[in-house]
Amino acid sequence: MAPLILYHFPPSAPSRVALLAIRNLELDVEVKEVNLFQKEQLSPEFLRINPQHCVPTIDDNGFHLWESRAIAQYLVETRAPNSTLYPSNPAERAVVNQRLYFDAGTLYPRIRAIAYPALFLGEKNIADEKRNHIHDAFLLMENFLEGRKWFCGDNMTIADLSILASVSSIIHIGASLHNYPNMKRWYELCSTDVKAFKENDEGAKLFGERVRTLLDDKF
Repeated sequence: MAPLILYHFPPSAPSRVALLAIRNLELDVEVKEVNLFQKEQLSPEFLRINPQHCVPTIDDNGFHLWESRAIAQYLVETRAPNSTLYPSNPAERAVVNQRLYFDAGTLYPRIRAIAYPALFLGEKNIADEKRNHIHDAFLLMENFLEGRKWFCGDNMTIADLSILASVSSIIHIGASLHNYPNMKRWYELCSTDVKAFKENDEGAKLFGERVRTLLDDKF
């Protein structure tokens, strides 16, 4: 059987979600970088694999899948179906799904609303409204973590990995967890317990530094 292939771009938060899932499942993988800044995702070769031309994308022995959270779910279900990373109990899994959807539908789009205009539209400033949206999301996450070790309870799940990729990205743009003690505690826990935390952080730093250099004001 051919090895799992991950098409990956380190600065991309969604791409790092898939990487974190792979690392925390301790899977063998061949990582192929697709540089979005150089538009390598538009090459004919990549478009044949993924007509939506986005990362992350996996090739699992000829099966192609993209969307980071779908990849994380698929990898746990096919490689470690009994793992607490994506629990089989319906209620517990529903909470993980809710947190994943929160990241996909609330947190990451608010980060993208700051980064995309700077990276691709020449925007030099961050509107106060966009800063406030980030802090509103942080407040929600602060509440999610109240009385919990991880975002879904006592065990780390793929929801933590997904949120970590997003939170590390906005931290490197300039956001602070100083006023969010639960998030700060969780982030410190991630730094010791999440495999490839440093690898994720290196990618987030590349992303944050590129955005910051394009902005005239600070977060």
